[in-house]
Amino acid sequence: MLHVGAWLGYGLETFLEAVGRGRPLDYYKLALFDSACGIVLTLVIRAVIKATWHLPARQRVGWGAVTLLGCALVGGVVWAAAVFSLCSDCKPPPNHLGYIAFFFGWIPLLVAWTGAYVGVKLARQLQQEKETSLRATTMAHQAQLRMLRYQLNPHFLFNTLNAISTLILEGRRDQANGMVGALSGFLRYSLDSDPEQKVTLDQEIGSVRRYLGIEQLRFDERLKVGIMVTPPAGVALVPSLILQPLVENAIKYAVSRREEGGRIEIVAKVDGGMLDIVLRDDGPGSVDYHPARNGDGAGVGLANTRERLRVLYGDRQHFSIRNLQPHGTEVQLRFPFEHSLSKDPTDAYPHIDRR
Repeated sequence: MLHVGAWLGYGLETFLEAVGRGRPLDYYKLALFDSACGIVLTLVIRAVIKATWHLPARQRVGWGAVTLLGCALVGGVVWAAAVFSLCSDCKPPPNHLGYIAFFFGWIPLLVAWTGAYVGVKLARQLQQEKETSLRATTMAHQAQLRMLRYQLNPHFLFNTLNAISTLILEGRRDQANGMVGALSGFLRYSLDSDPEQKVTLDQEIGSVRRYLGIEQLRFDERLKVGIMVTPPAGVALVPSLILQPLVENAIKYAVSRREEGGRIEIVAKVDGGMLDIVLRDDGPGSVDYHPARNGDGAGVGLANTRERLRVLYGDRQHFSIRNLQPHGTEVQLRFPFEHSLSKDPTDAYPHIDRR
């Protein structure tokens, strides 16, 4: 449509210009012939360009130049034969050199059309390559998110199964049954949810509670937990299981290694359009979290969380770890606040758990 329309427009412009210079109205015949000739000649050029598009650039240019000059010569000859039969007011050139104008008259037209066609073809090819690159990037992005999301710590599963076995051997079947149910719920949530989809912070806190419920059966009174989510943070959308590695590290280094156990606190709020989540423990400090000092997965969990935030939010996120005084560790996550459309942010309520 663009090809035919452009040449018909050129024919109309030629006719109006000729009439404006005093040519008779039957000049439209020559204008239509001019358009038809242009359509046919450029279709030949188009076919040659498509057939040689896969060749090296030098060969493409050579084939294109030869075809363009050949079409210009044919166009000049055909035009010279038709101009005097279709135009009653046209006169032949005074000498043979005048006919050269018919040949050279087609060259700028065909060069302009060829440049436009190649430009459009290159633009479409670039767009296709860009879309292919974007699809590949998206697939890599999705695969990376899935890998990070499913990178659960095997120590947690081993310790939980070992604790269940111990409870059974000690005859504490009710507690063992409760631990199995809690583990089943946690694994169902972690495996069934889509790693590329975000969940509300309420749902994420629910997952944390299931995890802590399992650990509570292991540590009993040694584990103390405090959770506070202030409105409207409860309906904020967060990456699923983003808090689990952090809580797991806190359990491992602030609770399990101390005879008296420890306390874990989670505080979440919305501040200036950003969701601010802080996890604190009263353990010995962040020295135990350093990846270079731990080959047992602590660094993996923190690196996992940091990388997921980077992939999802880029420079709009913040992740930090610092020591508290006189002891303890604080981990802060900060990223843009997005709320679930299924809830009104003003309906969120604080979650407080003191044990």
